Amino acid sequence: MTMTPQETQAALEAIIYAADEPATLDQIANALGMEKTEARAALDLLVAAYSTDDRGIEVRRVAGGWKFYTKPQHHDAVRKFIKSLQPPLRLTMPALETLAVIAYKQPVTVPEINEIRGVHVGGVIKTLLEKRLITTAGRKEVIGRPILYRTSKQFMMRFGLSDLDELPSLKEFEQLAQAALGSDSGIAPAEPEAAAPESPEARAIRESGETNDLAELADDVPESSEQSRTAAAGTSETS
Repeated sequence: MTMTPQETQAALEAIIYAADEPATLDQIANALGMEKTEARAALDLLVAAYSTDDRGIEVRRVAGGWKFYTKPQHHDAVRKFIKSLQPPLRLTMPALETLAVIAYKQPVTVPEINEIRGVHVGGVIKTLLEKRLITTAGRKEVIGRPILYRTSKQFMMRFGLSDLDELPSLKEFEQLAQAALGSDSGIAPAEPEAAAPESPEARAIRESGETNDLAELADDVPESSEQSRTAAAGTSETS
């Protein structure tokens, strides 16, 4: 049975809303029983319909498919709403710094984090796992096959990100983190950390007089676009 244009739009809207991952053109065309050229034309109409100012969400093409996202101008309001549903989260500054290393270097192993931070982070990793801010990502194919770690969906929700492309520049990360954790009250007192053997990189940093903090990673992280920084201060995708 042939659908009317209005029925096609409604079905397309339902498909994209229900999809856990971005819905591809092939998937949409197969589900609607139409040629890809027709499906793409219908997608263009749906994107245009949601682009008006009276809509709080939009249909965005990402990762080879289409998905609903909240609009940047509403991110502050939605982020506050999401935070109101979650219990307060407190992290020590070492835990926050370790989380930053994982976020910007992921997937990454504990020895690699130790090398960057200059301290053993085993206890901090356990804390971040318990708070569901990070998760495992398999094992690295090197001698010993150490576990790889990456950020989790809970991390994305806490920091108001719809995808990792929205991570701000590292220089802005601490400000974003304090907002996500409820300002200074979210930073818990630090616990002593065991020092790791000093690496050549760490020694060079120390001898140069630079501080061994989050800013050390800034040279490795490109500045995000203004749009990404706006989105990073916002919220996760609407599902």
